[in-house]
Amino acid sequence: MATSSAALTATPEYRFKLPFVISASAAGTIIEWYDFYLYGVLAAFFSTQFFPTGDATAALLASLATFGAGFAVRPFGAAFFGRIGDIVGRKFTFLVTISVMGLSTALVGILPTYAQIGILAPILLVILRLAQGLALGGEYGGAAIYVAEHSSDAKRGQNTSWIQTTATLGLLLALIMIGITRLSLSPEDFTNFGWRIPFILSIALVVMALYIRLRLQETPLFTQLKKDGNASTSPWRDSFADAKNRRLILLALFGATAGQAVVWYQGQFQALFFLGTNLGVRFQDAYLIVGTAIVLGTPFFVVFGRLSDRIGRKPIILGGCAIAAAAYFPIYNLMAQFAHPQGVLATTGKAAGKFVGADGVTPTVAQPEILPLIALVWIQIIFVTMVYGPIAAFLVEFFPARIRYTSLSIPYHIGNGWFGGFLPLIAASLLASTGNLFAGLIYPIVVAVITVIIGGLFIRESRHVKIWDEVGGETDNVRAATARA
Repeated sequence: MATSSAALTATPEYRFKLPFVISASAAGTIIEWYDFYLYGVLAAFFSTQFFPTGDATAALLASLATFGAGFAVRPFGAAFFGRIGDIVGRKFTFLVTISVMGLSTALVGILPTYAQIGILAPILLVILRLAQGLALGGEYGGAAIYVAEHSSDAKRGQNTSWIQTTATLGLLLALIMIGITRLSLSPEDFTNFGWRIPFILSIALVVMALYIRLRLQETPLFTQLKKDGNASTSPWRDSFADAKNRRLILLALFGATAGQAVVWYQGQFQALFFLGTNLGVRFQDAYLIVGTAIVLGTPFFVVFGRLSDRIGRKPIILGGCAIAAAAYFPIYNLMAQFAHPQGVLATTGKAAGKFVGADGVTPTVAQPEILPLIALVWIQIIFVTMVYGPIAAFLVEFFPARIRYTSLSIPYHIGNGWFGGFLPLIAASLLASTGNLFAGLIYPIVVAVITVIIGGLFIRESRHVKIWDEVGGETDNVRAATARA
């Protein structure tokens, strides 16, 4: 039988402050995303460090494929750590994931290059990327659920939207650290050893996040679920053997997270890649454009999270997918115009997909108009905040507490790990095969449209779901803490 609200309030383990819960969860998650995206930001550079030389396009695709490998295993990490999170607890699980992530990232910073150890270099790099992907597969679900299960039903969208800022802020932190390092060193020094510095420094950030997270307690909702004897003892079986829950997982994937994922990666990560690699914008300018747009756009995660508490998760998420799909072609055409790439676009050979000079090989440097490009990337980030801001609250509400960690994590990480994570590789492949600068946009547009159709027809609105009813209703201190926040 569920314990009364008064008894719960009197229990010391439930005395918490929601702002600290949100900050501690978000801080750790920002660092995990920072670790994960260090490689992504340096993907073009890594193609010269860990892969055979001789074919720049093949090396770049191999580098992007290695980046994608970390995404490929995220659903497996979600299943593995999701099971632990549903049996042992939310707190323990995301302490383990951040430890694995931190160690893997630091090891990338000391990994020998292809010139030093040959084929063993890319093999070890892939192994470390797989470890990072597995850890990240367990991190997001833990952080999102941890905040949601400390929050009032009335403010779940607002409170979990702070967690939604972490992926974008992690990317911004990666841009800042790499930018400072590259500007502080000569190109030769950065190539020789400077690229390792942001990876090695992440250890200090991970230790800080671990210290903060060790002060946290288990969520009150999950603790009460275990006390009542209602926690799952076999989350995999309960998640996948039940036909109703399997249907929910598939709907969450195709009707929400797949479209959300491609909009996220296209609007931020791929925008950076498009500017720097395809259009020839200097890294300083590309980082400035994307970084400024991120800073200006990040508050809208909370804006749309809060709005979803009032009008619902579904119209905001699907609206963001629909608007993005309609706007990508004109936006990227304008980006190409305002970047003023020099030379001509190479459609064959090693320089395929890049603007080159008269020799058809040597990449040229674009002459970008900074302010219009910031505005165009900022618009894309607004799309990102629409689809991503409410997604955590939606997923938490979509699945029951006893299997929430496992069931939530699977569609999220298949969507973001596979549909989103392979977007750079798919886009680069489409460009290389067609020679069309905008061919890569076809993939995110198609996936976003599929999500709009499936989500619009089959997804139910979730904002009225009261997750606390599973343990007898909200506690008094949950309402008080949420009011203070």
